[in-house]
Amino acid sequence: MPSFDVVSEINLHELANAVDQTQREIATRFDFKDADAQVEQSKENITLDAQSEFQINQMLDILYKKLAKRGIDVTSLEEGQIDVQNRRARLILKIKQGIETETGKKIVKLVKETKLKVQATIQGEQVRITGKKLDDLQQVIAMLRGQNLGLPLQFSNFRD
Repeated sequence: MPSFDVVSEINLHELANAVDQTQREIATRFDFKDADAQVEQSKENITLDAQSEFQINQMLDILYKKLAKRGIDVTSLEEGQIDVQNRRARLILKIKQGIETETGKKIVKLVKETKLKVQATIQGEQVRITGKKLDDLQQVIAMLRGQNLGLPLQFSNFRD
């Protein structure tokens, strides 16, 4: 029986490359001279650190451009509040991976509303969709691409 998985993942290697390119551009720009501005990536977060809120916004713009060039959807980052303390500003961006249960339920509901002969089940951080006809599965993919669920969706593990 044909099936595919709906997932939300980021290529962490490309993300690391984008963060590295952002750090290099900040190091060479004149407006960041002697600013001690840094971009750091951990497993779940990207941290922007600079002297002012204005510089944080400049760094964020550079980072988003680098991510777009690398093919990473910006909606996969959840932007926090800029924290200003002791003449330093910091912004933490949370990296969103996987489909949360609530979003998975929305996907299952949307698939059921199509009235196609397919089944959708939540399996951890992904949603598996199965059906007898490939055309039905392709219609589900097209429908999900048109939805705005607040996170980028990829379709993987397509089996015939």
